[in-house]
Amino acid sequence: MNNRGEFSSRLGFVLAASGSAVGLGNIWGFPSQVAQNGGAAFVLVYLLLAFLLAYPVLMAELVIGRATKSNVIDALGEITNSKVGRYVGVWGAITASLILSFYAIVAGWMMAYFIEAILALFGGDSILSWFTDSSISRNWLFCSVFLFFTALIVTGGVKQGIEKWSVRLMPTLIILIVLLILYVSSQPGAGAGWKAYLLPDFSIIFDPELLISAMGQAFFSMSLGVGTMLVYGSYIAKKENLPSLGASVALVDIGVAVLAGMLIIPAMYVAQANGVSIFADDGQLVEGGALIFSVLPNLFDSIGFFGGVIAIVFFLLMTIASLTSSISMLEVPVSYLVENKALPRSRSVWLMSTIIFLMSSIIIFNFESLFGLVIAFTTEYSQPLLGLLICIFVSWIWHRDAALEELSAGHPDIKNSFFGKVWPVYVKFICPVIIIVMFVRTIWS
Repeated sequence: MNNRGEFSSRLGFVLAASGSAVGLGNIWGFPSQVAQNGGAAFVLVYLLLAFLLAYPVLMAELVIGRATKSNVIDALGEITNSKVGRYVGVWGAITASLILSFYAIVAGWMMAYFIEAILALFGGDSILSWFTDSSISRNWLFCSVFLFFTALIVTGGVKQGIEKWSVRLMPTLIILIVLLILYVSSQPGAGAGWKAYLLPDFSIIFDPELLISAMGQAFFSMSLGVGTMLVYGSYIAKKENLPSLGASVALVDIGVAVLAGMLIIPAMYVAQANGVSIFADDGQLVEGGALIFSVLPNLFDSIGFFGGVIAIVFFLLMTIASLTSSISMLEVPVSYLVENKALPRSRSVWLMSTIIFLMSSIIIFNFESLFGLVIAFTTEYSQPLLGLLICIFVSWIWHRDAALEELSAGHPDIKNSFFGKVWPVYVKFICPVIIIVMFVRTIWS
């Protein structure tokens, strides 16, 4: 335990933790939610709920992690002083692994489209369809390549792996988004997209569906409930001010989500101006896979040569976003093997990567029956329940004084601050109620 890694700087942690939160859920999911839920009305509700719901739960994970300096299984076992806590930690590690097993498949698609865009630019027409057509061979190959790169980064540990690459990848990600926003905004049709994104429809701002969707997006986009933030929190120095660090992570995560909306929503309307259909058969704006793998590629094709360049940049962006999240998910089970089972980091990383790749392969070979099922089980059921239990553990079992004592290490006056007075009560009563309402609504739907 004395050889545990630690983030070398505040910036390193913020970029690594926000990188974990910033993934396909921000760049793919957030704009889709905005498009389906009243544009800026959804953005406003999301911004509010991100700090009313997601930030307090994020802080619960960070404070548990730093106090215990342990992996998710040992940490939850320690604060609850019971096997129940350890079982919940095992559940969290399994959930993180399951999420990575399907996430690697989707990230592999991004890599395939990235390579296809490069080949198309230089005339490799004869094999292009293999990269864009769904097949077992394509999915299996690029899933394995993506997990290989993820494993390479995690083998470097906290400073030389996770932090080193997060500090490089996150600024690159933001620069690419900004450059694409500038280009898309200069195209015909972009104005209609900006209008849809920035002008709220206040008539639906209290619509239950919008509120539930915003709650879900705020909670899941910050990578909560599976132990990633808890593990990253365990690598934070005691001198750091945790509430300030957590707020920085939340702001970066929210900022990237908002930037993604500035890119995707105007791009959809630019696509429409170029003759690409952006509405599904039911009259709703397309979302998810249809948006990323149909509407936007058709937009890039309609622009000509420069559209090919934009396609390369866009799918590079999507691959980077996938990678910054995947390294945090792999670190959850790896940290347990390193600390509890005393396995060397390199062996732990490649062992878990192999197990997760086998899980991905099972999904690939049974795609129709398993892909959607694994996504629903992990993101709609497992994550919110784990988030609920973390709130209960940190507030009802571990108790307020122990949490505030840990927070005071980097913020001596925490008990007299607004955060110190509000957060313990909020995470004890309000967050569990909100998560339960969100979960029941999901089940009911």
